[in-house]
Amino acid sequence: MTSETNTNGTEIASGTDGAGARVALVTGGSRGIGAATAVRLAREGHDVAITYVAGKEAAEDVVRAVRRLGRWAVALRADAADPMEAAGAVDRAADALGRIDVLVNNAGVGVLGPLESLSADDAERVLAVNVRAVFLTCRAAAGRMGRGGRIVTVGSCMAQRVPGPGGTLYTTSKSALIGLTRALARELGPRGITANIVHPGPIDTDMNPADGPYASGQAAVTALGRFGTAEEVASMIAYLASTEAAYVTGAEFAVDGGHAA
Repeated sequence: MTSETNTNGTEIASGTDGAGARVALVTGGSRGIGAATAVRLAREGHDVAITYVAGKEAAEDVVRAVRRLGRWAVALRADAADPMEAAGAVDRAADALGRIDVLVNNAGVGVLGPLESLSADDAERVLAVNVRAVFLTCRAAAGRMGRGGRIVTVGSCMAQRVPGPGGTLYTTSKSALIGLTRALARELGPRGITANIVHPGPIDTDMNPADGPYASGQAAVTALGRFGTAEEVASMIAYLASTEAAYVTGAEFAVDGGHAA
């Protein structure tokens, strides 16, 4: 196995011979749900590309984890807020790994707070990353996918149930992805490409730890009374990315511990 860094700052790590393997791109794949998904997909036999913005070392850790599973991997620095970089990541991933079969739209930002505290700049950033980038990445991926392609978007439990104030902007952005997913399912269905959305509940990550200052309130609104793990979300994403989910499209899946129950 070998590893190299090219002039674009792309970390490429080789695994076993990937000929014939399905290829997945996971945006925002350097940590949390994205990292867990990348590793799970590699375990299921996919070669994997991930994108990151600032966490180069964390992205390299994911690449090494994929490599240990015997798969090819590539980490691409791509800022989802930049429309050219968001869409361009698809072509870079497909060119590096030979094709693209699965797109997992995981990259996102959350800006929470009272409505009157949210600025126009906040709205621009959240909608650029959480909505525009997802649309552009899906459009680019659809142009490179063949039959059997899979698009899985990470939404939010707040798109199904808003338990309190402060989430107006974030909820708006994640709710838009439901409509996008349904429209993609109709548009791409005749080509054998599916599109689905997964709504995580409170998930234990470095951005929202299960022992954080607001954790007890979040856990209390779930039926199970606890945070979920990134791996639990990744397992649902992996199913939707698999050949077994060929007849599942345009659907929402809650992995939220009963947050919306």
